[in-house]
Amino acid sequence: MTEALTPAAIALITLGVADLARATAFYEALGFIRSASQSNEQVTFLKAGGVVLALFGRAELAHDANLSDAPRGPFGGITIARNLPSKAAVDTAFRQALAAGAAPLKPPQDVFWGGYSGYVADPDGHPLELAWNPFFPLRDDGGIDLPG
Repeated sequence: MTEALTPAAIALITLGVADLARATAFYEALGFIRSASQSNEQVTFLKAGGVVLALFGRAELAHDANLSDAPRGPFGGITIARNLPSKAAVDTAFRQALAAGAAPLKPPQDVFWGGYSGYVADPDGHPLELAWNPFFPLRDDGGIDLPG
């Protein structure tokens, strides 16, 4: 008998951060809700729609993954995105991110795929895209209701 496979899903995204308190304050300022019951002085868990965003010490995360914590270039090959319900909401979220300590990477603008987006870097340099995508309906929790 073959065991049924669980559908593939990203359950948690962990960002390695230099200062857990600073990173937690930044993401809370953007509207992410910290789980008080699951977070502690080592890790912060934030509600992020259908996934959990975790913040963990960068050196500890590298060690856990059996990787070197050697510095890389400014782009590590990954971005995270927060989709929003309108262009105006993207503009507002971009301003809020800057006020919370983000560095601007690309101001919000119409993009080639038909949406509207901009990028900021969080206090640890992780790129965060703030986007409106007219092709991806949003659920009430802010997650994407990806069409089949």
